[in-house]
Amino acid sequence: MGFSGMNGTEEESELYHAQIHLYKHVYNFVSSMALKSAIELGIADAIHGNGKPMTLSELASALKLHPSKVGVLHRFMRLLTHNGFFTKTSEEEEEAYALTPSSKLLVRGKATCLAPIVKGALHASSLDMWHSSNKWLTENEEHTLYESATGESFWDFLNKTTQSDTLAMFQDAMAADSAMFKLALRECTHVFEGLSSLVDVGGGTGAVTRLIHEAFPT
Repeated sequence: MGFSGMNGTEEESELYHAQIHLYKHVYNFVSSMALKSAIELGIADAIHGNGKPMTLSELASALKLHPSKVGVLHRFMRLLTHNGFFTKTSEEEEEAYALTPSSKLLVRGKATCLAPIVKGALHASSLDMWHSSNKWLTENEEHTLYESATGESFWDFLNKTTQSDTLAMFQDAMAADSAMFKLALRECTHVFEGLSSLVDVGGGTGAVTRLIHEAFPT
């Protein structure tokens, strides 16, 4: 609906909601970075290890944060709670934070931990290339976005000996995703009907191949 025929109130309302929509997407990266920080700090690990909800002061102490950062942690937890990664409850008349199904996927050491996926997806090598998206879309070359941004393929980058930590992070992310594949197998048995052979390309550890073979020995 255009502005013609709209009164001032309707136009202002539309502009206001358009601004909210715009700002939401401009600042969405803050939610992603807060999630990354939660993993690096080990917030889900601390709450899981505590065995019960943790107050803000307990959490700050467990994470060994400087007292000046407690207010920052509070704002982080408000955002992460709003986004569904934690829930607030009452613990001895003080607000406390508990895990949700989503944050349980961030607890390290569990077979269903997807923290490596978050770390890989939000690594600088994954994010920086997007600054070159305009160059990529306007150049007359059949490159991937990563190649356009860096001059090399992502696989060449991973295989550099100086980037061994990044390679390990990538393989950990793929392995974490593969571990969840077992849950999906129950719902897609029909996909493998009639197949007598299968190739797992680029799996790194063969985890998916093993899971499929266990479910479909033939």
